[in-house]
Amino acid sequence: MQAHVSIILPVHNAEPWLDECLRSVLQQDFEGTMELSVFNDASKDKSGAIIEKWRVKLEDSGVHVIIGGHDSLSPRGVGYSKNQAVAQSSGSYLCFLDSDDVMMPQRVRLQHQAAVQHPSSVFTANGPTVIMPTWFCSRAWFSHVGPFDEGGQGVPEDLLFFYEHLRKGGGVVRVDQSLLLYRYHPRAATHSVLETTIWTHRVRFLEEQALPRWAAFTIWNAGKQGRRLYRSLTAASQRKVVAFCDVDENKIRKGFYCHEDSQERPKPRIPILHFRAARPPFVICVKLVDTGHPQPLALEEAPQWPPGARRDGTELYLLLPPGPHRGRLRGQPEVVALAGGPGLPSLQLTDPRQRLPEATCSLHPQCIPGQQELRELQA
Repeated sequence: MQAHVSIILPVHNAEPWLDECLRSVLQQDFEGTMELSVFNDASKDKSGAIIEKWRVKLEDSGVHVIIGGHDSLSPRGVGYSKNQAVAQSSGSYLCFLDSDDVMMPQRVRLQHQAAVQHPSSVFTANGPTVIMPTWFCSRAWFSHVGPFDEGGQGVPEDLLFFYEHLRKGGGVVRVDQSLLLYRYHPRAATHSVLETTIWTHRVRFLEEQALPRWAAFTIWNAGKQGRRLYRSLTAASQRKVVAFCDVDENKIRKGFYCHEDSQERPKPRIPILHFRAARPPFVICVKLVDTGHPQPLALEEAPQWPPGARRDGTELYLLLPPGPHRGRLRGQPEVVALAGGPGLPSLQLTDPRQRLPEATCSLHPQCIPGQQELRELQA
């Protein structure tokens, strides 16, 4: 009988975590038919024995288990393993699980409920952002978007799949409950992906999806990350940069940034302005302290505002990673208008101490403190 949900589990040398991972599959409260599709990617530890042990427990509880794999000298990579596990599975919906992670008991049920309502979406929870998504989608949508890139070690297959998902009209829907315990450890596959690789993919996607719509834009951050973003752009995109803006008086006093490596003569000299003097649209380039990965984020003037939002001064539309954002906005703004993403409601905050409930927010400039644009705001 065809399963309703297939849990897709790629495995490579996962012995230290696999028992806890498979136990979390057994503890799911999903009432529909569920199967586990495992692909063992040339593991050299006891992963195979652990999988066989749990096969009996899972099938006794009604979860059909499919096991595939190979015993070559070298693994083929996460993308390949996911694709193979999908190919051997039968579920109408696919729930992707890494072998070093742990699912919360309600994960499959909640994401399945969301998937029925939003068939062309990827689902996130409180912890993951669009950079590290919690995947759950229909098989039909996976077939439309995928498969995963099979380039192997060093390829961010999840990020590439997500970008293709967006190109084909997909969206992101947040599920309020925590769904996954993500394990970050020295042997995690994440560490094989270079920061420069992630940066390059993000900048290229920014140039592909956002910058063609703009005749000119401002880079918010005149420091190292803002200058790095400028240097990473193509020559055509660089010519659209009319200014850098910042809150740091020392940077502003320099007056301009000269791109010394440019082949143009004279060399480009980009003005550095105080953010109040700058004009949208913006690309904000900030560095996430916890990961060390700089994040270019698009920012532009909002085409529409929630009812009651005031249009005094320059209003900005800040695109942030899906949340919830646990930080707070400090300052005394007259209004902070939060605009939801596709399918999300818009609302208005008058108290800057309120938490941010949605992924996308727009800021009246008076809410930005003088020494730091966004204080205590983190995804």
